[in-house]
Amino acid sequence: MAVADGTGLPLSVLIASASPHEVTLAEATLDACFAPAAPERLIGDRAYDSDALDQRLASERGIALIAPHRSNRRRPATQDGRPLRRYRRRWRIERLWAWLQNYRRLVTRYEHHAANFLGFVQLGCILILLRYL
Repeated sequence: MAVADGTGLPLSVLIASASPHEVTLAEATLDACFAPAAPERLIGDRAYDSDALDQRLASERGIALIAPHRSNRRRPATQDGRPLRRYRRRWRIERLWAWLQNYRRLVTRYEHHAANFLGFVQLGCILILLRYL
């Protein structure tokens, strides 16, 4: 998981196994953020459509969650059209993943230990930050 700023530069990365849902990892990823201030908005895909996460981010951190609703949602809609216009900017986080895919060691995980792999992911983020700052 990663958090990027408005230009697509990495602010936080977190690795975890493939079994936990993204909603459970969102707050831990925000805790690992090295930026001095928390982001104002968190733009996520349909997997982030969680009322509990939306309420926790708004009340505890002051972060607005922008995520389109899933098609099988049973509760009333909480997102209207105006904030969802910002969802078009989600391509910037996808661009971060494309930049990280330039490093072959991150595409194919050769490391057996998670700490070693996290180190290489952080090194890739450092190289991206040095290149684009």
